[in-house]
Amino acid sequence: MLINCAAYLDGRKQSSVDVATAGQRLKEPGAFLWAAVQNATSDELDALQRHFDLPKLAVEDALHGHQRPKIEEYEHCLFTVVHLIEASQDGELQVGELAIFAGPNYLLSVRQGSSVDFLEVRARAEREPELLRLGAGYVLYALIDAVVDRYFPIIEQLEGELDTVEAEIFGPAGPGRANVERLYALKQKTTLVKHAVEPLLHDIGKLHGGRVPSQVIAVQDYIRDVADHLSRISSSVEGLRDTIGTAVQVNLSLVTIRDGDVMKRLAAWAAIFAVCTAFAGLWGMNFEFMPELKLRYGYPVAIAVIVGSCVALYRRFRHIGWL
Repeated sequence: MLINCAAYLDGRKQSSVDVATAGQRLKEPGAFLWAAVQNATSDELDALQRHFDLPKLAVEDALHGHQRPKIEEYEHCLFTVVHLIEASQDGELQVGELAIFAGPNYLLSVRQGSSVDFLEVRARAEREPELLRLGAGYVLYALIDAVVDRYFPIIEQLEGELDTVEAEIFGPAGPGRANVERLYALKQKTTLVKHAVEPLLHDIGKLHGGRVPSQVIAVQDYIRDVADHLSRISSSVEGLRDTIGTAVQVNLSLVTIRDGDVMKRLAAWAAIFAVCTAFAGLWGMNFEFMPELKLRYGYPVAIAVIVGSCVALYRRFRHIGWL
């Protein structure tokens, strides 16, 4: 579905354009077309391919989706794929794709599987005609920059979730299986962000420094700023993954320590009752010739010995921290 298509001249909007007349408007001297499509069908992309002369392989990638973030240079077109990450109400992450075709006098964006729009990007660009007159390179930068900026709240959300789990590990509830499950779910989310950031960070080097495509020659400084943001996000993601791994190990270590404390208590009580059992077993044997059986105060003495031994063991275990 075509969301917006407009023609610009010298950085200023001239008129809205439909797909049928896009080919003619591209032939006008100094014209620049900026089109945006959402959840495009095969027929719609075929029409756009004909009017904008798009590379066939890139169009197939935009249609089928499930592409890794990448930047590819064709003869007359720069093809870029970025991942759109948004958080749902329950905190789950949903991933969509934005495919961008940047030509000599046009830019076409194809959004798939995401409800996030880029109307504010177009509005900002139209308020800055001195930058919009730079053409496809500036719009490409503006779109990628908007996508990357939306990664920062996701990182903050993941950091908040990690802080919550860490507080529960050391809180009254203590470590447990539920914490490990939440940590692994959090690690899967960071992996989604990592898969969105790392390939783009690698490929964005093609757009600044050294030989770069003609579309972005005038905006290399802006692209370098996006690369810096991507580098910061990548570092944050790696830090999150390391901290999650540490939190899992701490949780397991605390569980082991807690289980060890329980085993100590059980062992201490078992030792105390073993003394009782040993004395009771000894004096409970019904042999005829047992000198203790004839003692007048044998029973209270036996009880005193058993209780005294148990008390002595109990105090000893309390002293060493087993009880």
